[in-house]
Amino acid sequence: MNIKVSILFICFLVVSGCNDTPKKESKPTNPEVVEKKVKELNLILNSNDQMQFDKKVLSASPGQKVTLTLNHTGRGNKMIMGHNFVLLKSGIDVDDFARRAVEASDSEYIPEGDEMIAYTTLIGGGETTSVTFEAPSTGIYTFICTFPAHYQLMMGQLIVK
Repeated sequence: MNIKVSILFICFLVVSGCNDTPKKESKPTNPEVVEKKVKELNLILNSNDQMQFDKKVLSASPGQKVTLTLNHTGRGNKMIMGHNFVLLKSGIDVDDFARRAVEASDSEYIPEGDEMIAYTTLIGGGETTSVTFEAPSTGIYTFICTFPAHYQLMMGQLIVK
């Protein structure tokens, strides 16, 4: 009788150990950390006295909270060599917008209208400014400096994907 019980016990162990369902590996995640990676982005864009941005392409994800910091690494006074960052909505005629910006000296070369997603204040050499905005939907968006005669050299793209 002991042998039969032992054999039954062994058979029970073998059968109960043969489970075909794969076990899911549990990776501990902190939802706040994952969300922070997706939702917040800090970008740094430098400008100089040669009318240049140091980056022509920036990237973000749709809906991402973006804080862009613009540094003016040159020495020029903002009345002579001022720079800003202006992110335009999709489909905006950049030449037309820039022509209107030149006429908006009273508002630091930011024309009235709703063609912009975000923009910074105008800064001179050695100064820094920031703007926070939500990245728009998937697409390619143009950014420029609207100080007179700068936009053709100081232009780039924000690629949202």
